[in-house]
Amino acid sequence: MAKIDLDSMSIEELVALRERIGEKVTEKVTARQAELEAELAKLSQYGKPGKKSVAPAAKAKKTDEALVPKEPPAAEADAEAA
Repeated sequence: MAKIDLDSMSIEELVALRERIGEKVTEKVTARQAELEAELAKLSQYGKPGKKSVAPAAKAKKTDEALVPKEPPAAEADAEAA
């Protein structure tokens, strides 16, 4: 790889270089991500599928449960009435 003398470059040249570097990094990351996704798809046929993007069902909070009055089961209510 050729050495670049950053000290001799103007601000405009440095900014353009930074933009080119950012584009190249994004390009390489995208390509690598595609490779990894293809590999994951290939591996998922042998066992458990990869992580699911579905969020788990929300559980009731304790504060929500405290707001709901609990009724005694019908058998206990009948026994108490007798």
